[in-house]
Amino acid sequence: MKKQPTIIQGKIRLQDFDSDYCAGLDKEKTKEKTAEYGRRIGELQQLLYANSRHAVLLMFQGMDASGKDGSVRRVLESVNPAGVETANFKVPSDEERAHDFLWRHHKAVPRYGNIGVSNRSHYEAVLAERVLKIVPRAVWSRRYGQIVDFEKMLVENNVVLLKFYLHLGKEEQAERFRERLANPEKNWKFSHADLKTRQRWDDYITAYQDMLNATSHAHARWHLVPADRNWYRDYIIARTTVQAMEGLKMTWPKPKEDLSKITVI
Repeated sequence: MKKQPTIIQGKIRLQDFDSDYCAGLDKEKTKEKTAEYGRRIGELQQLLYANSRHAVLLMFQGMDASGKDGSVRRVLESVNPAGVETANFKVPSDEERAHDFLWRHHKAVPRYGNIGVSNRSHYEAVLAERVLKIVPRAVWSRRYGQIVDFEKMLVENNVVLLKFYLHLGKEEQAERFRERLANPEKNWKFSHADLKTRQRWDDYITAYQDMLNATSHAHARWHLVPADRNWYRDYIIARTTVQAMEGLKMTWPKPKEDLSKITVI
């Protein structure tokens, strides 16, 4: 029997988890609940900004077409855009390659008071760079510990780090690629590079599994999210984000001066 979604706290095998899992929930009712969570995130972001003592960083990893962009759009649709900072990590530029692999990611951490979004992240350094043999094992294997240390430092400096692995099934990915080819409004999303990555599916799944097991630590656990059903994926991410932000127990800050003595004429 396949396992339910999980917060990774021990060794896992991705093959044990159902990418199509939805807990038997009703689709329409769940979408309504997700919208409620989205509005709550919008309210909490105002508190986050007013206090400016913490930042929240939502980090998304997953195979091509797993829904990283779609998740962001749905979960943060009620948030003031001025309070959101996004980063979409592609192949490193010449300047980025001239620094350590974490340099460009540290620069993208949101300021206190804001929500940050990372579409892909520093984990590409132990995923794509591993699978494509851009760096040798001796290099990428050390990076697990360096990433954990980096994330501990962020969390200890008031960054709430939420890491979501979007667990997509291989057949579902194929169906989404076919839709991109058939739908003129989605043609622009299609890339031959995605097909090349798909040919290395097993290598990437192995790399993801090793990454999840090596870097789900007490300061920032990985959330394994079934991604075949967009509506359930978005629900899990929105619920998790609300729980984390409410956990900060934020209240409206007190004014810096005595407002009772101020008269507006």
